[in-house]
Amino acid sequence: MSVVALDEADTKGSTTTAYSATSRPAGDVPLPPPNRAQGAGRHIVRMLRWLAKLTATLMIVAFAVITALITWQYYVVSPWTRNGSVRVQVANVAPQVSGQIIELAVLDNQRVSKGDLLYVIDPFNFQVALHTAQAQVAQLAADLQVKQAQSLRRQHLSSEATTPEEQQIFAGNAAQAQAAYDAATQQLALAQLNLKRTRVTSPVNGYATNLLLRVGDFANQGSSNITVVDSDSFWIDGYFEETKLSQICLGDRAEAKLMSYPIPITGHVETITRGISVSNAEAGPQGLPNVDPIYTWVRLAQRVPVRIAIDTVPVGVPLVSGMTATVTINPAAVTGPEGWLDKAWSHVEGLRELFDPPMPQLKCLGSGLQGSAVHESLSVEEEPPAPSPKDLNPGLVPGIDISPRSK
Repeated sequence: MSVVALDEADTKGSTTTAYSATSRPAGDVPLPPPNRAQGAGRHIVRMLRWLAKLTATLMIVAFAVITALITWQYYVVSPWTRNGSVRVQVANVAPQVSGQIIELAVLDNQRVSKGDLLYVIDPFNFQVALHTAQAQVAQLAADLQVKQAQSLRRQHLSSEATTPEEQQIFAGNAAQAQAAYDAATQQLALAQLNLKRTRVTSPVNGYATNLLLRVGDFANQGSSNITVVDSDSFWIDGYFEETKLSQICLGDRAEAKLMSYPIPITGHVETITRGISVSNAEAGPQGLPNVDPIYTWVRLAQRVPVRIAIDTVPVGVPLVSGMTATVTINPAAVTGPEGWLDKAWSHVEGLRELFDPPMPQLKCLGSGLQGSAVHESLSVEEEPPAPSPKDLNPGLVPGIDISPRSK
């Protein structure tokens, strides 16, 4: 007995059903032969599905490669560093006179302005020194006036009433009195200045920090005992690898993002450090160079400090010296609105640096790396004019200009 095998396929897949001549139920209609056109269509559908999967796979791989290259360009090639910190100038205030502190006018971390009182030193000894100097000046002023009058009178006398030797003696006495008076006026000026120095003031605008002073402490002349953070001198140091310095120029726009605040601080490159410490420059015990061994297959790039001047600080972001910052340098200033397509194209353009390293710009070389000097000064007390002896003792020697012969 022969067995007839028929293949039947539906749209959901291929299903093979075997029927025998003896097992076919009565009244069944014979199945038609397989359609070759439908088989060719199913083959084309399979090919299209395979091409779609291959295209999707290639697109995903290309996207992953481009993303990896952009990430490499951003993190490795572009001038960017996580190694940044907020810096500030600090004024270490030291008294110019010694004495016991009798008044403390500030609290720890209090905001102070330039010229505000910080503390007061006991002024008693300096008041006594001032009064003593004033009395000394008055005494020597009177002595000077008398000796000048005696010398002048001798100059007006005739040769019968005096001699040249006597005139020289009185003129010398007047000159010595003048020198003593000048020295006394200098001591008076110093006594006045020392009395003013008992009131120690802030030299800058800022914050009195790490305050350990208490009323009753003894302040020693020239020993710093209070620290004021200069709030007008904050800047940011970014420590960039030496391989990225060719892409950094003075004036380039910079952004620094602190760890606790999402809005970045904006600024510009102000200076680039021209020297860092080299351990091999230290001499050994015998005075010879102390050269450390290195691994020739590993070369780590040195980091060079780049100073970022702060232009704007977002509202609510406090600057504290020592904060960690992520610094990014933008060599070309962005003008006008920038969309995501422009940003993406800029990243694609930056991929050329992976194969063709950027050449240093001319303005990045030479002495310009040092920046421009900023002149700073602190006002000092000027010496007051010495008082005139005639103003101190008016009318002490009247008529000294009148010749005795005219009387």
